[in-house]
Amino acid sequence: MDLHPLLLFLHVAGVVVWVGGMFFAYVCLRPEAASQLEPPPRLRLWRGVLARFFTWVWVAVAAVLVSGLALILRYGFAAAPLYQHIMFLMGLVMIAIYAFVFFTPYAALTRAVVAEDWKAGGAALGRIRQLVGTNLTLGFLTIAMGTIGRWLG
Repeated sequence: MDLHPLLLFLHVAGVVVWVGGMFFAYVCLRPEAASQLEPPPRLRLWRGVLARFFTWVWVAVAAVLVSGLALILRYGFAAAPLYQHIMFLMGLVMIAIYAFVFFTPYAALTRAVVAEDWKAGGAALGRIRQLVGTNLTLGFLTIAMGTIGRWLG
């Protein structure tokens, strides 16, 4: 049985959830929340939104990593084309950034909201915003590599 279609579906679905979620949060939700909400409700909103989103991102990361490895190993890691190696490397960097966001600034945001320390919460949210912007850029570059990489050489 050829698992390639299933692996490809899991890979693309994971990317859609992760990168699409970052796009929505960064481009749509963030500016609107900043323009309409004062720090306490805005930081509470982000804590709740990120708690839900990050649960799905862990699932997406697992799906993308496992399916990506399975796809690249089908013919052997060394035999995979360069664009797939670049995608794999960028995916690992994105996972590292996400893990850092989850365990450091998101944890700080959660602690700050519980303590009602809005200044610390704002600083943590600002750091999350910067790192999500970086990961969103890497996500689009990885998608570009996956869709047009084979024709680049």
